[in-house]
Amino acid sequence: MAARPVSRMLQRVLRSSVRSCSSGAPVTQHRPGEPSQTAVEELSRRRQFLREHAAPFSAFLTDSFGRQHSYLRISLTEKCNLRCQYCMPEEGVPLTPKADLLTTEEILTLARLFVKEGVDKIRLTGGEPLIRPDVVDIVAQLHRLEGLRTIGITTNGINLARLLPQLQKAGLSAINISLDTLVPAKFEFIVRRKGFHKVMEGIHKAIELGYSPVKVNCVVMRGLNEDELLDFVALTEGLPLDVRFIEYMPFDGNKWNFKKMVSYKEMLDTLRQQWPELEKLPEEESSTAKAFKVPGFRGQVSFITSMSEHFCGTCNRLRITADGNLKYALQAEGSPAWSMTQPQEAWVLTPGPWGTLGMGAEAPGPGRHVLLPPW
Repeated sequence: MAARPVSRMLQRVLRSSVRSCSSGAPVTQHRPGEPSQTAVEELSRRRQFLREHAAPFSAFLTDSFGRQHSYLRISLTEKCNLRCQYCMPEEGVPLTPKADLLTTEEILTLARLFVKEGVDKIRLTGGEPLIRPDVVDIVAQLHRLEGLRTIGITTNGINLARLLPQLQKAGLSAINISLDTLVPAKFEFIVRRKGFHKVMEGIHKAIELGYSPVKVNCVVMRGLNEDELLDFVALTEGLPLDVRFIEYMPFDGNKWNFKKMVSYKEMLDTLRQQWPELEKLPEEESSTAKAFKVPGFRGQVSFITSMSEHFCGTCNRLRITADGNLKYALQAEGSPAWSMTQPQEAWVLTPGPWGTLGMGAEAPGPGRHVLLPPW
């Protein structure tokens, strides 16, 4: 059976969500002959539920754990012009046939639908998003969406200096740049390619154009770059950077080893030996980063504690992969995914009775009941 156009399929999914109360409140069917007092108590109970679970945007994006998914990450491509050791094997990874990848029109249609339902932040990722020829046009089209407050991009920085003036004009408002070492020779060893000076040029171009903070993502690996923690923090003294130290995570083909992982607390102890006055900064409930600042420094540092102190309970992110799958977890092997391109008949949507199940849970009864949040 041919796949339906993405827009038509998703619109049907959206319409299916109205079968239950749009607030997500449980609905009880009253049998004839029940005393009226029961109905009054039920109404009171539902009003209390609504007060306690009021959502600022569509309940379509509120999952069964009460997480409100207002942040959407869209992968523009599976391809990358680097081969970072912690990300993929040297030979690369099998790529999805082009015919099975989302088109530009489909990406924009998905973005429009999710923004309409309450998403106010979209981040473009990859692979490496800046190798996609129409990336500037995609940003410009997203910028026109009413209700979308932030358009970000996560990049390795190789093409950033060249493209950033156009991207800023198109409406790009936030930048994350990957940089795992300040030593050029070590950079080539980690990413298996040249390009250190292009990345540094991209960082300084972002600062020059007024982005603040410019987020720098650094995956910390024992025996490779944990000796550079202090050097990275020193950069924040005079530059508006948010250096984000990321715990080394397992991915397919990266030969992850627990001994290579440097925990958040170990990194924090190292920093405090140099800067005992390091202070904790407040953070949003849905933040994945623990932020700190050396008093008097222009920038700050953060820790992404994916391994030692996960933040799943407050995560507000959803991810659409380049081949059109919707996922809620980046790290988990085999985490549930729902195709945005397969025929909708393949789904059995369960918007109502099993509200305590997580996404992808198996519901009672025949068929596969995919509990989309909370569709």
